[in-house]
Amino acid sequence: MRTKVNLILLLSLSTFSYAQNYWQQAVYYKMNVDIDVNTFLYSGKQELLYTNNSPDSLKKVFFHLYFNAFQPGSEMAVRVKTGKDKNTRFNFEIDSLKPKEVGYLKVSNLKQEGKLLKYELSETILEVLLSQPISPGETTRLTLDFKGQIPKMVRRSGRDSSEGVALSMAQWYPKIAEYDYEGWNAEPYLGREFHGVWGDFDVTLTLDKRYSVAASGYLQNPNLVGHGYSKKKGKAKKGKLKWHFLAPKVHDFTWSADPGYVHDTYKGPNDVLLHFFYKDNPKYNESWKKLQPKTAELMRFFNQTIGEYPYRQYTVAQGGDGGMEYAMLTLITGNRSFESLVGVTAHELAHSWFQNVLATNEMKHEWMDEGFTTYISTLAKDKILKENNLFPLERAYDSYLYLAGSGKEQPQQTNANRYDYNITYEISAYSKGAIFLSQLGYIIGEDKLAKTLKEYFRVHRFQHPVPNDFRRIAERVSGIQLKWYLTDWTQTTNTIDYGIKSVDGDEAKTVITIERIGSMPMPLEVLVNLNNGSSEVHYIPIPLMRGEKENPYSMKWIVHKDWPWAWPEYKLIINHPKSKIVDLFIDPSYYMADINRDNNKYSNQL
Repeated sequence: MRTKVNLILLLSLSTFSYAQNYWQQAVYYKMNVDIDVNTFLYSGKQELLYTNNSPDSLKKVFFHLYFNAFQPGSEMAVRVKTGKDKNTRFNFEIDSLKPKEVGYLKVSNLKQEGKLLKYELSETILEVLLSQPISPGETTRLTLDFKGQIPKMVRRSGRDSSEGVALSMAQWYPKIAEYDYEGWNAEPYLGREFHGVWGDFDVTLTLDKRYSVAASGYLQNPNLVGHGYSKKKGKAKKGKLKWHFLAPKVHDFTWSADPGYVHDTYKGPNDVLLHFFYKDNPKYNESWKKLQPKTAELMRFFNQTIGEYPYRQYTVAQGGDGGMEYAMLTLITGNRSFESLVGVTAHELAHSWFQNVLATNEMKHEWMDEGFTTYISTLAKDKILKENNLFPLERAYDSYLYLAGSGKEQPQQTNANRYDYNITYEISAYSKGAIFLSQLGYIIGEDKLAKTLKEYFRVHRFQHPVPNDFRRIAERVSGIQLKWYLTDWTQTTNTIDYGIKSVDGDEAKTVITIERIGSMPMPLEVLVNLNNGSSEVHYIPIPLMRGEKENPYSMKWIVHKDWPWAWPEYKLIINHPKSKIVDLFIDPSYYMADINRDNNKYSNQL
């Protein structure tokens, strides 16, 4: 049943390298779609070449039909209403949608190698029984017709956004589900996260010629639609145009369209062409113009700190709600201050690395893409806007400390749909995920963290890395064992809390009794300030690390014996009389997420 694979797919897949101990499926999409901008109905034909790189024979496949969630009574609608707190990302009541405002996606004429297939629909998931199993290493051809209705803007995707953008088309097509070493990833869509198969997209969109289109991929017919995507003057306003895009080595295809888009281009680093599509609004146009060189600076920052952006273009388009990352394109709301516009662009652009090139399974490990993105984009924004914050990640730490003390926290390994509270998901994914990296820098050293990020990108780009892949990279770079850290921080709600219990001494030495109050172990740095004006840092490793980090300070660094986790207290002996000590601080860097810093300090009042 082996099918001759499209040349583009072969060329793309030949560049894939797989992480140790797992494999990846691959797909080639070809879609021709016709959109009626007046009725918000669309129809299309889809051809897929699906390659089974797994060791298993597949008797069925699954498709995501995301638009079916945008209907009264859907599982997403119910979840929004029944959560233990309000999901602030939904500002519209799904159950109030009228028949012509709902979203839907219907599939028909579904075939495998020309033979009709049986399938069963479960709202946003289509389960398809294959006529012939796909054996390991084989490629099969699937074809189908589809019809959809674009929902009134509710979340990420839809029509008529609050800022007047006509079409924001994300997760709009029948999207084959990912099959990996854990099996099929066929989770229903509840408004949260995604996971997709790596491959190539060949997409032709036919719609009203008054509209400009921003999309994933490279436009193949700019002469037809107008130089630089902008329509030529003097063209008739009636009729339609075809927009043909190729998007190689991506796991999604997204587009937006509007008749009033302003379209600018700006040359980014390494000859990447940056595209900007935004509504003509005198109040915000200047901010959009100023954003363009800043986006180039942001891309340069990410190139230097993570790895080179691998595509030849990137698009920032006004549309959707808030901000959402997609392959080679991001949709953001645009009626913002300049600082806010840079901030949201920094975050979504960083997702081009953490999710759109390092494509973790967001349903399981959303903290890896959202958290890593929050970490690096916060640092980028601080530098590019010259904010010069003493502690740029302070907001992330404050949010996590609130969550840790709220009684609402769940482990980061919780399925993205299963968080009881929306606020728990938000803080766990974004803030606690960012702290995972910043605190790792505290454990292994900032220089080793920087090398780890670059090596992680080099080894795992265009893959679906899991948390253990990142841990192993960090261990190889640092020489420090980190299984304990990944386990406690992401798979439990154990907290860090160390305190100075007592300080006793004589004329020869001082004994500091430190107690471990929280369940999570951590190496400690204790800053000692002496009355002669000098300072020194005393470092207490833990045996779980099987190693030590190097001195990150320009002051004396004294390494003490390990503190095993089972011992609730530790005697830190300092070779200075107590009378010479001005004060003591556990973790002077503040990068250890200790939930109670009040017991981290001691001041000698004598």
